[in-house]
Formats: sequence, structure tokens, C-alpha cells
Amino acid sequence: MSEKPVNIVPIPAFQDNYIWCMQQENACIVVDPGDATPVLDYVEKHQLTLTDILITHHHPDHTGGVKELVKNFPDIRVIGIDSSRIPYVTHKVTDGDQVDIPSLNTSFRVLMLPGHTKDHIAFYGDLGLFCGDTLFSAGCGRLFEGSPEQMQHSLSRLTDLPSDTKVYCTHEYTLANVSFALAAEPNNQDLQRYQEWAQGQRKADTPTLPSTIEEQLAINPFLRTSSEEIQKTLSEKLARNVHESLDVFTELRRWKDHF
Repeated sequence: MSEKPVNIVPIPAFQDNYIWCMQQENACIVVDPGDATPVLDYVEKHQLTLTDILITHHHPDHTGGVKELVKNFPDIRVIGIDSSRIPYVTHKVTDGDQVDIPSLNTSFRVLMLPGHTKDHIAFYGDLGLFCGDTLFSAGCGRLFEGSPEQMQHSLSRLTDLPSDTKVYCTHEYTLANVSFALAAEPNNQDLQRYQEWAQGQRKADTPTLPSTIEEQLAINPFLRTSSEEIQKTLSEKLARNVHESLDVFTELRRWKDHF
């Protein structure tokens, strides 16, 4: 009898967070549980055993529920970067490490992605990319600790992944990101179509995630610094030539922070 596929479900938390839950049979793992209550409710409703927690970075809306989940599941593994800012980590990882998840018969490779924070990581495997707050649909994370150069390099590591890679980020920021993207590249027809689709998803109270790397390369301005239209928009806005990739990225991020 073949093994059942892994089911990936977004558990909503706070105003716009998703806690991604991967489940197979009666076992599950979660990514970035900022709040324990919706996870415990989901696990109880579906009679699941939580075996692992994956943490991408230290921000409270990604780690705030860990303490309570560890209390409820004493044998659980908490997998994250070696940082005093992330308590309860039982398995410390760094760039290039392989993380085996026996309960789901799968594994992930750890990618170090400084930018949003200096010690942000992602988990990439056959199930997809769980990238925290580095890459969003049509956007990227704010630069709280890293530099534009670091973030652009981190994003380039993600765009080097196979184009059909599913992208599971942790916030439902899509419509706001698309509004900004259209300000930067108003004639992008892929982006126009994506906005219509995303509006329909949210109107139906359905997530806009996951996306794919291929889709993001077509619509995400932070991955499209070579776009002549984006360069023209920025050059006109700033009254100077903006063409070099890092300059384009830096000015896009600065603009988005105040959009």
C-alpha cells in the first residue's frame, strides 16, 4: 500500500501570518508558529502528533508559540539557526545542512538568507521552499538587519532553484505587494492578470499562496531589476539614471518602505 502524500495547509494566525503545517497520516510539522493556539486547535481537530518545528528567523510572530508547543509535545524537535534570539532550538542548523524529517519521510536543505534579519534561513526540499520573510509573492522582506546587497544575493539563491518550486512564505501580503509592483511596472501583463486572480482569491477568503519561482520571476519587481520599465519608472521618480541592478533593487526597497 503506497504512502499517502504530504498535505500542506496554511494555519492562519494574527492578522496576516500563515503557519504552514505539513501532515501525513497522523503526523505533522509546522513552520514558524508565532502563536500556539491555532496550531493546537488544528492538531487536536485532526488528531495529529506534532513531531517537528522549523524556524526561519527570530521575530516573535514566527517564534511566539514555540514554548507552548514544546510544553504540549515534549519529544518535539525544534530546528533552527544557532541563535540566542531563538529559544528552545534542539537541532541547530546552518547553510547547506540537510534536515531529515522521518515522520514525513522527507528532508530539507538549509539555505542561509541574510537580509530581513542577519540570521534568516529557509528550508528547501521536494515539498517546496519555506522561506519565511525573505521572498513574498510580488515582494520581499524589509531590511531590518541586512543590507540591500545581502538581500539581493539571498533572493538570487532562491531564483536559482527549479522554476516549478512552490514558494511558501509566511504572510498574506500579496495584494499590497501587487499594488506596489504595478506602480513600478504598470504595463506588466503577467502582473495585471495576477492581480485579478489574487483579488478573486482574497474575495473568496482563499490564500494566494503558494506561488512558484517561475511566477515570481514574472511578477516580482525585486526579482526584475533588469526590467526597462522598472528602470524608467525609478529614473523618472528620482530624476537620475537608475539602471545598475543593485541600485534598482535598493531604490525599489526604499520606495516600498514608504509606499
